[in-house]
Amino acid sequence: MKFFKQLGVSDETLKSLEDIGFETPTPIQEESIPLALERKDILGQAKTGTGKTGAFGIPIIENTEKQAGTQVLILTPTRELAVQVSEQLKKFAKYKKLGVSVIFGGMSIDRQIKDLKKKPEIIVGTPGRVIDHIKRRTLKLDSINTLVLDEADEMMNMGFIDDVKFIMSEIPEGDRQTLLFSATMPKAIQELVTRFMKSPSIVKTMDQGGASDPQIEEHYTIVKELEKLEVFTDFLDVHQPELAIVFGRTKRRVDELTGALVAKGYRAEGLHGDITQSKRLEVLKKFRNDALDILVATDVAARGLDISGVSHVYNFDIPQDAESYTHRIGRTGRAGKEGMALTFVNPVEMDYLRMIENEKKKTISALRPPLKKEVQKSREKEIFNKIEQWKSENKNTHTFETAERLLEQGEAKEVVAAILNEFLFSRNEDSIQLSFEKPLTRKGGQRRGKGQGGGKKPFRKGRTQGSQGGRNHKRQGGGNRQPQGGQKRSQGGRTFKDHIK
Repeated sequence: MKFFKQLGVSDETLKSLEDIGFETPTPIQEESIPLALERKDILGQAKTGTGKTGAFGIPIIENTEKQAGTQVLILTPTRELAVQVSEQLKKFAKYKKLGVSVIFGGMSIDRQIKDLKKKPEIIVGTPGRVIDHIKRRTLKLDSINTLVLDEADEMMNMGFIDDVKFIMSEIPEGDRQTLLFSATMPKAIQELVTRFMKSPSIVKTMDQGGASDPQIEEHYTIVKELEKLEVFTDFLDVHQPELAIVFGRTKRRVDELTGALVAKGYRAEGLHGDITQSKRLEVLKKFRNDALDILVATDVAARGLDISGVSHVYNFDIPQDAESYTHRIGRTGRAGKEGMALTFVNPVEMDYLRMIENEKKKTISALRPPLKKEVQKSREKEIFNKIEQWKSENKNTHTFETAERLLEQGEAKEVVAAILNEFLFSRNEDSIQLSFEKPLTRKGGQRRGKGQGGGKKPFRKGRTQGSQGGRNHKRQGGGNRQPQGGQKRSQGGRTFKDHIK
């Protein structure tokens, strides 16, 4: 195991790394930093969450001169990733005092122009907004000597290939260093490498076969469309995820599922393409700061997100292909931590599940829905944990006064039983139904329909409790149905696995 000093990192940058808790380099950093310090082109293949930002960011800070104009351009597929990368670079450059600016769509271009006039040494941005500034002549590329493509495959998937080619062709080749990082290497990226890079050094810290991280425990459960919400909330109560990302196929699905979870007392927010940029940043900040437990998102909205500590990924709607499945579940099981991915499969969607298994060359194990007694036991355990937490952290006079008034209403055992009934069962009586989404089906090996939803049954609910902001726990009361027990089932000769305790 090496230390950053052994890789040739300066004392100034070492101090910055120490301030943010970077002790030893990750594998991708250990291999990339020495090569990048020598200004070699690098083709790096690694998943998100493996330390890629440090792999290119640390040597960039070392090689960049202060007050020598804009020298580095970093392209990212999404606005969120651009913000994350720029914030990390500012931390790396704390003692070298280099300027870092971020430019992306959805924010004031006038403010960005003002920042660019200061000639920051490093610019991080999304392809579309970078091109806007190039055409406005507010961003000049003649002094750029380092170009980084972060999550290049995501940029290709999002249709930025022509934008990326345009930007790369505008930067003088000369002594330009190009650092390209990607989880996969599709043909479009290989063409970029051939056309724009100079004998790149290849750094790979993952299997090219695209296999899922071995730290991810993958399951599926068979459930009918109209039973999904009920079964899903039972799983949430049994699993008690620290942080969870839930994937829905459509914007409507994300909105309705988020609303249903909030109505049932979960701390949830949604992300999709119609959410404003300021709202997206607000939601992601809450998620990272533990003010949310559940993020509901579409595939497009989740691209480029780099959130650590995600313990569970739920595919509320099965993805349409193996590549989407791999990108979704890759949000968990990072940095040596274990994760779980659970996919909800309508009985008529089993062909899609088998297609994913065939392409991944891996069998996904079946998991039966939780039994009534398992759900109740998990809720009881959560209540005991919250009581212990309150006893150690949150004692206050008002709560004691309320408790005394409650005890005046009857026997202590009856009062406690009534409160337990409210927390264990009351939120489940809310009658909430999501709009019907047409399942994915295949006919003759071809897809028949894209699962865009039918709208036959509108979203409706009995009463909405909303999110009780004062309570800081995963389930905040609400809803009244008794949890429905699942049964062991089989499909196509498969046996369902019991829940792991």
